[in-house]
Amino acid sequence: MSRQIAPYGSWASPITSDLIVAETISLAEPCITGGSLYWIEMRPREAGRHVVVRRDRDQRVHEVTPPQMSARTRVHEYGGGSYLAAEGAVYFSNDDDCRLYVVEGSQPARALTSEGDIRYADFVMDQQRGRLVSVIEDHRAGARHPENLLAEVPLEGGPPRPLAQGCDFYSNPRVSPDGRHLSWLEWNHPDMPWDACELMVARISDYGSLVQPRHIAGGRGPNGEGESIFQPQWSPDGVLHFVSDRTGWWNLYRWKDGRAEALCAMEAEFGAPQWVFGLSTYAFAEDGAIICAVTSGGKWSLGRIWPGGALERFDLPFTHISSVAAEAGTAYCIAGGPDAPAALVSIDSGGGAWQTIRRSTGVEVDAGYISRPESIEFPTEGGVKAHALFYPPANRDFTAGQGDLPPLVVHIHGGPTSAARSAMSLSVQYLTSRGIAVADVNYGGSTGYGREYRKRLDGRWGVVDVDDCCNAARYLVEAGHVDAGCLAIAGGSAGGYTTLSALVFRDVFHAGASRYGVSDAETLATDTHKFESRYLDRLIGPYPAEKDLYRRRSPIHFVERLSCPVIFFQGLDDRIVPPDQAEKMFEALKKRGVPVAYVAFEGEQHGFRRAENIKRTLDGEFYFYSRIFGFEPAEDTEPVEIWNL
Repeated sequence: MSRQIAPYGSWASPITSDLIVAETISLAEPCITGGSLYWIEMRPREAGRHVVVRRDRDQRVHEVTPPQMSARTRVHEYGGGSYLAAEGAVYFSNDDDCRLYVVEGSQPARALTSEGDIRYADFVMDQQRGRLVSVIEDHRAGARHPENLLAEVPLEGGPPRPLAQGCDFYSNPRVSPDGRHLSWLEWNHPDMPWDACELMVARISDYGSLVQPRHIAGGRGPNGEGESIFQPQWSPDGVLHFVSDRTGWWNLYRWKDGRAEALCAMEAEFGAPQWVFGLSTYAFAEDGAIICAVTSGGKWSLGRIWPGGALERFDLPFTHISSVAAEAGTAYCIAGGPDAPAALVSIDSGGGAWQTIRRSTGVEVDAGYISRPESIEFPTEGGVKAHALFYPPANRDFTAGQGDLPPLVVHIHGGPTSAARSAMSLSVQYLTSRGIAVADVNYGGSTGYGREYRKRLDGRWGVVDVDDCCNAARYLVEAGHVDAGCLAIAGGSAGGYTTLSALVFRDVFHAGASRYGVSDAETLATDTHKFESRYLDRLIGPYPAEKDLYRRRSPIHFVERLSCPVIFFQGLDDRIVPPDQAEKMFEALKKRGVPVAYVAFEGEQHGFRRAENIKRTLDGEFYFYSRIFGFEPAEDTEPVEIWNL
């Protein structure tokens, strides 16, 4: 059948916002214990509720958390590590009141902790002593920044009791198989855990206290160089394993005979930035092998490392893998590919055969509407290369006129210490199936390319990332892939900052979309939550010593340089990037006569979780582009008020 000729942007697509939000969830933290598989589902259709789900050996699936509860923690604001399945029970943090609860069998949820402004995350069972060991964040003092520490919570319930404190942050408490030792990570301002953190081990006394704590790996060396540790974990035979970037790459190690022994040294990454608790890139198989996820060149793969150290990769169709767990003969992970959204899958750790357990979306999209990404490497400032995933328009029913070129949206991931994912994103396909090209940029500072690439952003946030995004657009224009007159840039959080900086300090893009983005770096340094309150020391410079530099890097102070249209989306309960960051920018642009729109959402925090707000953002951004670039959408879309247009 011949395809209809229509302008880019005006193609009819079956990938609608209603379809996306109606049947899409997020999956996280699979865990296998007692023969049952557990995981977390974030459900936009249930106001973003986080549900612990269990699948038993007979394949029956049950919801563990009660309907009125959400298994989410707000430690570090980003959360993660919100539940633990152990000894036939599920322990979880409830989002509404931040208390710890336990569900045992068919019994109703029982509170373990009392009401009070204490948050819990990343807990582990200490069965010998009848307690959980947990990271806690204590807000009771009412100070700007809470106290973070490791504490015990008795299984019969009661107030938490401190075990380790004094550092700014803690994570990953893990009890050794014999119950005699506890390992954990700790770090202090101004470091983030991917800059430098320390792996500690202490003996657990007969009374449950920690004695003789000792440093194993990580931290800062005599010359100030940092070492980041990720996912310390005890093997079944009691050997402590961990991921370290001491060579410049996050590789796997084990602590044996008083030294760190590399298991599979290579220029690839076995770790990821610890933005949330509960991350896992490896797990132990019963045959002595380690099932592990590894990324190189922007793509993840899954394999196993035998005791001798060789890595054997499985032949799988996935390019993004996270949340690895394992039991006898089977590995579990969250995995996705260029034409497959993320799903919880099981993999035969002997032969690599795989099965889908739970898809993140029920949407079935014909391959004719799917844009498969091309990995591109392009030149940028300083004579180096940067990376991106390029998604050309794709729709089996439509083509554009001869000589026409599509608009481009340069998408910027958050973080900024993070990375673009190669698994299929329906929000990307929403655009590409309508005739909009997308470039998902892994600018300098992104992860997955080693520590040196990650450190490109040190002191140069708002410069390196902006240059790389501008050069990605220029590269695609020069290659003849996109329309030089229809270039947009979009991102959320730190990606919103890069968006606004590119629009203010460069003259490449013609429109922008900022989702809960930073416009005032100084305000972010003085008014954000504890976890990120010193993050900008490394990305920009120490505050207030570099106050002038903060001002020079803040788009809000240079609104007069911005003359192209911008749309802002903002959650009004955002503690990480407060709403006034968007509101001040919006009011300034409106006053100057620049086309601008502002869409605010009651009850949303940092990132949108409610189905109706995700839908409004998808449709609103596309409607905005249609008005700015002058194409007519095929479907009726709820309009957004655009001032000065």
